[in-house]
Amino acid sequence: MADLDIVIGNKTFTVACQDGQEQFLRSAARQLSEQADALLAQIGRMPADRMLLMAGLMLADKTITMEQELTNTRHTLHELQSRPAPPPERVEVPVIPPVVVETMAELAARAEAVAARIEERAAS
Repeated sequence: MADLDIVIGNKTFTVACQDGQEQFLRSAARQLSEQADALLAQIGRMPADRMLLMAGLMLADKTITMEQELTNTRHTLHELQSRPAPPPERVEVPVIPPVVVETMAELAARAEAVAARIEERAAS
């Protein structure tokens, strides 16, 4: 078990924590200290126990707000996932008119005939 010195509201506290949890404890202490510093900036000096109580309540308020937002977000996500899939979008592909196909085939046949005649003349 590790002992850490953390500073909250300009006061140092020694706190024991399990090995490997030091970073989590430092992060939590930093959040609590930010709240305590905000209180001290607004109110000034106050007893440590009152400062810690007020800072803890401020963090609890933030936590409750975030939990409500998370619940609302989950509810919205569930609603969106429960909706039926939208109907597939109809995509229309232009169709080449038969007359154009026939004309292109006729042009291709003529081009092949011209090419064949050129080859015959070149061979003779």
